[in-house]
Amino acid sequence: MTSHQPPLWRRAVAELLGTGLLVSIVVGSGIAAQQLSPNDVGLQLLQNSTATVLGLTVLILILGPVSGAHFNPVVSLVDWVLGRRSGTGLTLPDLGTYLVAQTVGAIGGSVVANAMFEVGTSISVTDRATTGHLLGEVVATAGLVLLIFALAATNRGVLAAPAVGAYIGAAYWFTSSTSFANPAVTVGRIFSDTFAGIAPASVPGFVAAQLIGAAVGLGLLVVLFPSAARSADDVVLAHSSVTTTS
Repeated sequence: MTSHQPPLWRRAVAELLGTGLLVSIVVGSGIAAQQLSPNDVGLQLLQNSTATVLGLTVLILILGPVSGAHFNPVVSLVDWVLGRRSGTGLTLPDLGTYLVAQTVGAIGGSVVANAMFEVGTSISVTDRATTGHLLGEVVATAGLVLLIFALAATNRGVLAAPAVGAYIGAAYWFTSSTSFANPAVTVGRIFSDTFAGIAPASVPGFVAAQLIGAAVGLGLLVVLFPSAARSADDVVLAHSSVTTTS
């Protein structure tokens, strides 16, 4: 038995599973919130955000040692960009595999959530692409990228699970968009015409805003933490020390 990074297929499974379960948590708790509190949108958002905070924290703890628990294309993309400066982080084939796994997992997670609540899988009609919502996505994504990579750069990755969960939970409330901050999750939420859904027409704007936010977060990271590139292997959690036989 040797200590090294898990094989790519295993990391891909972890990313698919983690992103799928994350979307199931977001969509499923949104459906439950609609059913439990049909006349109180504020309470629905509280129920939805609380489930997401707790669920995301647990998923990072479980799957982080395998794949790093990115569950988010912008995190994987920034990891790849940073790693080009120091020969660390994801390779280009890794990046492509992560992006596919995350997107497929997100769509599957939405379908599973619909099925659990016996809600038919259908395309959302919830239009979210206002100027305020897009700015909210830039802010939410920039903060998320800065948080994740700052923790890795300062050897505080052990705090990633609660810190990322707490940030996303807060961003549900302080951003107008309720903090999607994740292109794969955005695509996955197309497939549920419920509280957590998003209309396909809103998706390109959201993804563009998330990519801009990622670039802003990366810029801030380089200014504040110049050594961040050397810690690309430790995002979101270090995943190069898993003992494996294959």
